Amino acid sequence: MGRMRSLRWHGRGDLRLDEVPEPQAPGPGEAIVEVSYTGICGTDLHEYTAGPNLIRTTPHPLTGATPPLTLGHEFSGRVAALGSPVPGIEVGTRVAVDPCLRCGTCRWCRHGEYHICAKGGSVGLASPGAFAPLVTVPTVGLVPVPDGVPDELAALAEPLAVGLHAIRRAGVRPGDTALLIGAGPIGIAALMALKLAGAAGIYVSEPAPDRAKRAAELGATEVYDPAVTDVRREVFLRTGRVGPDVVVEATGRPELVELAISTVRRGGRAVLAGISGGAASIPLTQIVPFERTVLGSLGYNFDIPRVLDLIATARLDPTPLLTGVYPLTQGLDAFRELGSGSHLKILLDPKEH
Repeated sequence: MGRMRSLRWHGRGDLRLDEVPEPQAPGPGEAIVEVSYTGICGTDLHEYTAGPNLIRTTPHPLTGATPPLTLGHEFSGRVAALGSPVPGIEVGTRVAVDPCLRCGTCRWCRHGEYHICAKGGSVGLASPGAFAPLVTVPTVGLVPVPDGVPDELAALAEPLAVGLHAIRRAGVRPGDTALLIGAGPIGIAALMALKLAGAAGIYVSEPAPDRAKRAAELGATEVYDPAVTDVRREVFLRTGRVGPDVVVEATGRPELVELAISTVRRGGRAVLAGISGGAASIPLTQIVPFERTVLGSLGYNFDIPRVLDLIATARLDPTPLLTGVYPLTQGLDAFRELGSGSHLKILLDPKEH
């Protein structure tokens, strides 16, 4: 069996470029993907700086995996081996991967809600991931990449799907107004999805100058610095003293959840798309008397194929999301760069150069 280099999480603040065995031959329902590019997710960064969060230190109930664990769940590549036939896919097919691991038998899986499987997890968090040249994945997660979509952009389909799913959950209709809290990768993906959905006014709250500038360049109606502007008041005035139809909280910061809920109009929808381990204080008087709807949005549910089709048909241009490409050997540097806040999305290239 050959060996390969892999960027593995050993514990909080402890990422190592290890030499590990290459994956064994895939079993039925499995495939080995030769990785082209893998994005560093905010979840990966959070595991590095403050984990374990989603990584379990005891065996995962679905996979049995324990640390050290290869990270990486946003990726594109080519099918290197199939453990059983898959219609429309063969060795050599270019793919993006829906990394959701699922049991296939629980109530949620049986109803098509695989992303909230009772035992679920993710490649790169509950099984070895794609910060490596080769990765084993379930064949159910393979998504063929349309011709004309480069591998780099295909690797961005997963984070873009997070934003698209949040806007689908919000039920945005043409002419709606929206406030985005946070213009990081999830927020920018949601901004792109809002434009596709026909939102008439897209207001963004973002304190980081680089991210605020990028949101403005991508078509936000107004971008506010919450350190100097009362965002709730400004958006209330801009929407005719009604409030936005939708608010998307894309940071995961508990203290911003109340802002999201209290800003959305009466009868509107607040979507919480960021993840954090903190507790939020939410007065019921901000929800019940105004009949506001509060929704959680986790990942994606058959949204990655939608994103790839949108890219292929030039309806969606994800290039503004990509701000850096590093070789896997510089993975630790890439994590530190991402943590500085100067990037949106960094891809790692595991190929030998």
